[in-house]
Amino acid sequence: MLLVGFRGAEPLDAAGRALPILEQIPRLNLGGVILFDRDAQLGTPGRNVTGPEQLKRLNAALAQAARGAGMPPLFIAVDQEGGRVQRLKPANGFPDSPAAADLCPDADADGQAALAAGTATGRMLRQAGFNLDFAPVCDVNVNPQNPVIGGIGRSFSADPARVAACAGAFARGLRSAGVLSVAKHFPGHGSSTSDSHLGFTDVSATWSESELAPFSALIASGQADMVMTAHVFNERLDTRHPASLSRPVTTGLLRRRLGFTGVVVTDDLQMRAITDKYGLKEALGLAVNAGADLLLIGNNLAYEEDAADKALGALMELVAEGSVSPARIRESAERIRALKARALSGEHE
Repeated sequence: MLLVGFRGAEPLDAAGRALPILEQIPRLNLGGVILFDRDAQLGTPGRNVTGPEQLKRLNAALAQAARGAGMPPLFIAVDQEGGRVQRLKPANGFPDSPAAADLCPDADADGQAALAAGTATGRMLRQAGFNLDFAPVCDVNVNPQNPVIGGIGRSFSADPARVAACAGAFARGLRSAGVLSVAKHFPGHGSSTSDSHLGFTDVSATWSESELAPFSALIASGQADMVMTAHVFNERLDTRHPASLSRPVTTGLLRRRLGFTGVVVTDDLQMRAITDKYGLKEALGLAVNAGADLLLIGNNLAYEEDAADKALGALMELVAEGSVSPARIRESAERIRALKARALSGEHE
């Protein structure tokens, strides 16, 4: 249930010592890892990505750490949306990926540009050893000045139907290359006026039901391999917690009303919308009880080498205390295993 970030671009350091994450994967039975090209805490490039050949070596070692322990395939994930959010950049020897805002003109009724971009992105990621892309963005461009969505070109369109068409096409492109997609950021981040990376983000006055349409469409058509919940607060949906920690949103709205039965992943639980108000253990407990399956800890906005150990320890404490039921844990584990068996089973052959 843990998907974590780590530091290091080569499997072995200059002294021949293996990266700590390679030991943590089998010991902690990690579900996945996420790679970044830049270390956000240090403000330096080259955290996990410096070039195509280096990246292949690193991802092969990560996959082998799970394979060698007889584990299910490891989710090896990256944020490769295109435009401002691409971890595999031309500066490091990778093809440029266009922004969502440039891929969905009204004249492109079938989303062919988005399909082509998704296919190209999927092939590039697969060649590099990734099997999971935290894309496409399904947020509707309600607020074009939104500092974290519309203002930086991450939304396909202001029209929910266009977002649905182009996000679905992008997801199909990824899947055609053997890469899983993630519809984000549920139930919609497009109307926000602030950035949940930086603090509390309230969309109570700006969000509308129309922002659910792209998610509903991708779920109904089976094009959402995962759905990512957002750290946005909406008092009309939950008077206490942001969506990522909200049972009314994750279980009530996403699972029961929209009928999503697959893997729900949280946005990064180290974003300040969460850490400014919740400790790690409290956030993990709320997210799991809300119905989240995969708990994303980017370990980049803040870094701790033992972040995965701490998160697993907190989860075990929550179960031991009776705050989280073993049945709830098993439910998520079964969803994750089922997705890996369906989509990634060939990776260990």
